[in-house]
This record gives sequence, C-alpha cells and structure tokens, in this order.
Amino acid sequence: MAITPRDNETFYREVDEELRRDQFKDAWQRYGKAGLALALLLLAGLAVWFWWQHRAQQEASKQGVELGSAFEALAANDKKAATAKLDVLARSETPGYRVAALLTKADLAVEANDVPGAITIFRTILGDGELSLPYRDLANVRMTALEFDTLPPAAVISRLAPLAVAGNPWFGSAGEMVAIAHLKQDRPREAARIFAAMAADRKVPDSIRSRAVQMAGSLGVDAIQDAAGATGDKAR
Repeated sequence: MAITPRDNETFYREVDEELRRDQFKDAWQRYGKAGLALALLLLAGLAVWFWWQHRAQQEASKQGVELGSAFEALAANDKKAATAKLDVLARSETPGYRVAALLTKADLAVEANDVPGAITIFRTILGDGELSLPYRDLANVRMTALEFDTLPPAAVISRLAPLAVAGNPWFGSAGEMVAIAHLKQDRPREAARIFAAMAADRKVPDSIRSRAVQMAGSLGVDAIQDAAGATGDKAR
C-alpha cells in the first residue's frame, strides 16, 4: 500500500516529536539535576539577600534609636550612659551611625581635655575609607588644629593644602592654619596670598574673614580693597 504525501508529513512529524522527546530526556538526564540545583541555589541566594536587607533595615532603625538615646543622655548630662551607647555605635557597620558616634566621642574627649584621645578618634575617622570624604576632611582639620602647636609647619601644609583653596568648604579653617604655617617657615608672601583669598571669599565664616583681613593687612596686602575690586570685576 502506497504512502501518500500527507501520510509522509504525519510520519515525519511524529518522528521529529519523538526525537525531540528523546533529546529532552537525554538533556535532562545529563543537565537537569545540575540546572535544578543551580535554580535552587539562586532562589536561596535571593532569599538570603532579602533577609539581609530586612535585617539591615531593622538594625539601622535600632541604631537610630540608640543614637537618639545617647544624645538625650548627653542633654541630661549623663555622660556615662551616653558613652556606653556611643561605644557600641562607634563599631557599627553602618558608616553614618559610626561616624556620628565617633565625632561625638571626640567632642567629649576634647571637652574632658583628653586631647590625645580625641586625636586618636579623629585619626580613626580619617583612615576609615568607608566614610564620606567630607567627614574625613572634617577629622583632618580638627585633628590638625589639636596638634598644630606640636607639628612641623611642613606637616601642617602637607595635610591641609588640598583643603586650603577657595571654594573648599574647609577653606577658612584649613587656610588659616596653612597661612600661619607659611609664616613659621618665613614665607610671608605665601601667607599673604592665602589670607587675601580668604578675605575675599564670602563663604568663609565672618570671624575668620575678619582675622584674614587683619593678617593680610599686616603683611602689606589691602585685602578689603582687593575684595572690593574682585567684586566689581565680577559685576562688570
């Protein structure tokens, strides 16, 4: 009995389907268990990640409450209770709470006249690469201010020169120390240049600007006139 073209098409389709089933069965026997294991591993990884995220949020919320409690203890002049809470937060894995605790501990050390202790804390902040640069710059400025009288002028300049430039948030504090360090090195021209730039920078705190005007004047630079001229140039 002859096989018609339609019968041929049906036959080939059935053969093709059977072949596909055999290939799938063979692939499953070869790779199915490994694929299933990989899928389960990925699901387990996702579950762990979601759990960690939830735990981190809970821990951050708890630490926020603890930091607030520490500040309340300080307001009540209970430094012992506050210090105990700050000591724990200073080891936090969350950079924001860690640096807040460390800065507060440094302030308490300065208040207690424990300058070496404060310097150690500021040095810890400065060396913590997980903290944002503004916090580390703050630690650098405060640490250098505490050590200023004992540091060689060159060390002060080396530490703070990157911050002692117009436009930098720490230009006032850093610039003043760098300028005085230049004076200690008998470099009045460099000092006068920095004092004049500070006097002309409206973002520098008024108290520091006032001193900068006086210091620039004592070094032969009319910082008030220079600042007014710079303002006029900008207006034109």
